[in-house]
Amino acid sequence: MSVNRHPHPRCCRTPPPRLSSPLQRGGGDMPGLYFEEFEPGAVIRHSLTKSVTESDNMFFSVMTLNPQPLHIDFDFAARSEWGKPLVNSLFTLGLMIGISVHDTTLGTTIGNLGMTETVFPHPLFHGDTVRVETEVLSVRESKSKPDRGIVEFEHRAYNQNDVLVARCVRQAMMLKRKA
Repeated sequence: MSVNRHPHPRCCRTPPPRLSSPLQRGGGDMPGLYFEEFEPGAVIRHSLTKSVTESDNMFFSVMTLNPQPLHIDFDFAARSEWGKPLVNSLFTLGLMIGISVHDTTLGTTIGNLGMTETVFPHPLFHGDTVRVETEVLSVRESKSKPDRGIVEFEHRAYNQNDVLVARCVRQAMMLKRKA
């Protein structure tokens, strides 16, 4: 099943009940989906994209105390097989998941449970534009708490040439809609 998430499909329906949770911010309903709204096999093509800048890469590498010269030293990177700096792969991972949040889990997630099968099959470079799609792999009720369930996502990030630059399977604990 393919789901086009823009414009938001709930825009013409009755809004969901307000969250009575510390996850709510700004006084309005969050746009994330509740556990019951996820269907295995659904693919969400996120409309938000981001062109990665040199500053993004440098700030992230410095903030995370990662001195890898492939990310921050243009001279060193120029002599590598890539000929230029690579974007820090953990920035790529965070960006990929971050792009997915508005359409999937914003205000409706309790927390991430894990990330597995994370791969970076092609490097990302300064100036590349990232787009992301998310596939719902599975959903299951929580065995211990009736107000939530676990959703397993596969996030895939592509550059402007539709080359896969990152993939990750993520498990998230999701709120159920209040009855």
